[in-house]
Amino acid sequence: MDGGDYSVAGGVEDVYGEDAASMDQPVTPWTVSVASGYSLMRDPRHNKGLAFTEKERDAHYLRGLLPPVVITQELQEKKLMHNLRQYQVPLQRYMALMDLQERNERLFYKLLVDNVEELLPVVYTPTVGEACQKYGSIFRRPQGLYVSLKEKGKILEVLKNWPQRSVQVIVVTDGERILGLGDLGCQGMGIPVGKLSLYTALGGVRPSACLPITIDVGTNNEKLLNDEFYIGLRQRRATGQEYAELLHEFMSAVKQNYGEKVLIQFEDFANHNAFELLARYSSSHLVFNDDIQGTASVVLAGLLAALRLLGGTLADHRFLFLGAGEAGTGIAELIALEMSKQTGNPIEENRKKIWLVDSRGLIVDSRKESLQHFKKPWAHEHEPVKELVDAVKAIKPTVLIGTSGVGKQFTKEVVEAMAALNEKPLIMALSNPTSRAECTAEEAYTWSEGRAIFASGSPFDPFEYDGKVFVPGQANNAYIFPGFGLGVIISGAIRVHDDMLLAASEALALQVTEEHYEKELIYPPFSDIRKISANIAAKVAAKAYELGLASHLPQPKDLVKYAESCMYSPKYRTYR
Repeated sequence: MDGGDYSVAGGVEDVYGEDAASMDQPVTPWTVSVASGYSLMRDPRHNKGLAFTEKERDAHYLRGLLPPVVITQELQEKKLMHNLRQYQVPLQRYMALMDLQERNERLFYKLLVDNVEELLPVVYTPTVGEACQKYGSIFRRPQGLYVSLKEKGKILEVLKNWPQRSVQVIVVTDGERILGLGDLGCQGMGIPVGKLSLYTALGGVRPSACLPITIDVGTNNEKLLNDEFYIGLRQRRATGQEYAELLHEFMSAVKQNYGEKVLIQFEDFANHNAFELLARYSSSHLVFNDDIQGTASVVLAGLLAALRLLGGTLADHRFLFLGAGEAGTGIAELIALEMSKQTGNPIEENRKKIWLVDSRGLIVDSRKESLQHFKKPWAHEHEPVKELVDAVKAIKPTVLIGTSGVGKQFTKEVVEAMAALNEKPLIMALSNPTSRAECTAEEAYTWSEGRAIFASGSPFDPFEYDGKVFVPGQANNAYIFPGFGLGVIISGAIRVHDDMLLAASEALALQVTEEHYEKELIYPPFSDIRKISANIAAKVAAKAYELGLASHLPQPKDLVKYAESCMYSPKYRTYR
């Protein structure tokens, strides 16, 4: 595509011309000849329900199959939002939205794009966590692909069973560490499905280019193994060589079937496997771990934005983490990388400004022998400290970050200690879902007497303290991964480089305006997410071109405009 033509309405490598046609150009929804429109109404990609026009009803054999009224997509949206708001239980909203996705794909995405702040907590954290816990009971129609130990030796055949050929993003989980909820086995499928709906709604990646996959190697969750409605393998988790061989076959089959440029996002794997898979495949595949890299990128963006409120540079601050797993060490490493970029100091020196506390207390030098490999770089010289509040008093951090997966760890004493040390303590309680947050927004603001700058992983409502309304920030990965994925796709990147993650963080931080800072916000509102994603995509793509990792040549002149032109639009198409 030449650098200056942005007239198309979305879709990179759009084989069927469905999204690459300009919006007013009619498309043919049929790839086979038909005698009745009955099957057209049952195809979620093309169904419009009562919005089929008179002309379309004649041309596509729909007469009599629909009531006589013709309504707009906007009216359908109004009706559905009204219906969704009647549900008191979030899980019912989730099920209604999943039904809509199965029935009318464009209307589902129109709802999500236009009502992102209201519906994001339903299709994503916190509601998606409950959906995964109950996935077997609420299971209606399968979504995505299930690859289990039964398919060993046949994974390529399984991939070929998926009807879409030009897949650009795969989100895959093995269900071992779903949010902060633990091992949910095969029922973890709710996560890849939810993430990919956000790739489309927030990042504009075509739905047909997205493939959710769950790898089922068993579960160690006794409750599920004894649940008559459980949908996965009834066996303990495979580990070691058996696990590694299945994953290797899967990664090879993906590359063989979809080529070099399919983005594989690892999601909610347990710590030991997450680090190992990323290390093993990052040099041979286009891989991204959202829990390690996506979380790190979104938190770094919040920190870069917060510097405008806190003052100083990143290197002037001291960081204390509660939790030293994928998220904690991933964020810490990206902060140290960004410090190196800003100061030119070696990364080892920067790591000394970042301290981590795990379940055994402060990670210090004397514990080095017994530490897992990913914790070792964070073992600094200090006497052992068992309790978090004592670590706060000893280390004197300006920033406290929770990635422990355990709720209520930032106690009144901890927050008060942070407030005693800092005029504006920055407190990030990132564990999901809401029940696992280290503290609530209300607690952070009340215990710091309204001085804390607060952000969390799951959303909290605005809170009034001492006559002032505080709007908590949400350090939600959904700010980063959709735009990051779009940037990777539009540049045709063949590998993910850490500098691309830094570019995404910097792009997000730049989207926070003066108006937001006045309200002490360190993240922009989600209502602007498509614009934000286009800007992140442009910066990520520019970095891929700069690093020589991009394969879509020549580079478009205006990457933001090009990113916007590649974004899927959920508006109905006209059928000829």
